[in-house]
Parts: sequence; structure tokens; C-alpha cells
Amino acid sequence: MSSNRRALGFALSAVLLWSTVATAFKITLQYLSPLQMVAAASCVSWLVLLAITWQQGKLNLVATEWRQSPLFYCAMGLLNPAIYYLVLFAAYDLLPASQAQPLNYTWAIALTFMAAIFLRQKIRKRDWIAAGIGYFGVFVIATRGDLLGFIGAMTSPGGVALALLSTLLWAGYWILNTRRESDPVVSLLLGFSVAVPLLVVASVLLSDWRGIPWQGWVAVSYVGLFEMGITFVLWLKAMREAQNVALISNLIFLSPFISLLLLAVFIGEVIYPATVVGLVLIVIGLCVQRITVKSFLPPRRWRGKKAEF
Repeated sequence: MSSNRRALGFALSAVLLWSTVATAFKITLQYLSPLQMVAAASCVSWLVLLAITWQQGKLNLVATEWRQSPLFYCAMGLLNPAIYYLVLFAAYDLLPASQAQPLNYTWAIALTFMAAIFLRQKIRKRDWIAAGIGYFGVFVIATRGDLLGFIGAMTSPGGVALALLSTLLWAGYWILNTRRESDPVVSLLLGFSVAVPLLVVASVLLSDWRGIPWQGWVAVSYVGLFEMGITFVLWLKAMREAQNVALISNLIFLSPFISLLLLAVFIGEVIYPATVVGLVLIVIGLCVQRITVKSFLPPRRWRGKKAEF
């Protein structure tokens, strides 16, 4: 099998799996609070990342990386998974997933402006155009198309605010990693190693774990496996195998549309026409500013699912 065909297989597998996580989020939130969900899913992800690091023969790098930058990895662990996923899951708890998921896709537009502030990158005309198109799509989704009566039309202003805050947190995470050349799986493992004990202790002190049915444990395990675990590695493999990275990375644009279909089928969410229109606008905005984003993204081997915008 050629490297391009292998890359296509890895990429399609990753896209299909990521398309299911919004549905998994909503199912899990029926049984667990956002804090419990972050804590349990992070434990699963940590085990997956540990197993992958061992399988790749990179466990010896863990201690070396930690000794070089302990404060950096403490900060990274607090940002991702702790704070980022707490905010993201809280947004999903307040909003229909069909709204929360497209809003989260605007993180790459937020990255443009944060990079201008923190990395002194120039904002070009196309960046402003992309931001205008993308955030107009956000407005369409948030108001369900009622642009004039937007205050009363919003499902949850707080949920919209949290979903947009999550884009700033995720963009900030990538900006902080921009200048680092460390192995991405090892770096993620170290971040999760910092966050997991804190999340477990916080969830035990602030929530009640008794009475959670097996469905909740299965759902949160699925989130841990496929939101930042196995699927992340599949995407890295696709990027490394691909002879045409741009062609492979474009497949990620299929994910939000597949996700809407799954939400309608398995969760029974009503997919408003405005949601589809808003998502199309967001994707158009991402396409417009895509070329400029690449200039300040981390090295190619660091780029995960969301970084390929």
C-alpha cells in the first residue's frame, strides 16, 4: 500500500472518530457533571498516551522533558486538559451540541488575532475578511437565524460565551507550543500527568461519584479514547505518511457536517437550517484565512486535528 493510501486511511479514520465525539459528549453529560467528565476522560486519555509512548519506545524521553521544563508542563497541564475541557464541556452542557461544536471550530480564527498580539504576527486583509465571515456564522448559529431578535433567540448566552472562550483557550495552547520541538505525544502525556491528579481530587471533593450507571462509564471512556487519545495519534500518522499534507488536512472539514448528522440520528437534536448555514460560513472563513494561519502554527509533527486549519 502506498504512503498516500495509508495516510488517507489514517486521516479518514481520525475524521470519522472525531465526528462522533460531540454525540459522545452529550450522552456522557446525561450521567456525569462537566468536572466528573473531564476527570474520568483525562484518566483514560492518560492511560492511552502512556501506552502509546511505551509502544513507541519513548518513555525515556518523559523524565528528560520534565527536567528541562517542569513549569512549562505544569502550565500546559492546567490549560489542557483541565481548564480547556472544563470550559468546553460546560458549553456542551448548556447548549445543543449542534451549536456548541460549530462554535468551537472558530478557534483557528481566534488564533490569528492572538498570534498578532503574542507573536507579533501581521494581520492581513484576508484575516479580517475570514474573521468577519466566520463570526457572522457564529452569530447565525447562536441566534438560530433570528438576527434581529438575537437576544431572545439565543438558546444560552452563557453557553455561547463558554464555547467562544474555549476557542481562545485552545488557540492559546497552540501559541504556547509554537516554539517547542518536543515530541507531541510525550508532551501531551506530561500535561495530562500534571492535570489528572488535580482533576481527580477536585472531582472527589466537589461531586458525588456514587450511582453513576455503566452507560456513563462507557461513554466517558469513549471520550477519553477518541477525543485526545488514539485518534490524535492516527492523525499524526496521516500527516507523516502524506505526500500531500494539504489534501489530507482538508478532510477535517468533513467532521462537523458528519457530526451534525450523527447528533440528529443518535441524540435526536433538531438541526436548524441556520446551524447549517452558520457552519458553512465558519468553514468558508477558515478556508479564507487558512494560508495565513500556517505561517505561525507549530512544526508539522506537532499539528493535531484542530491545528491543520
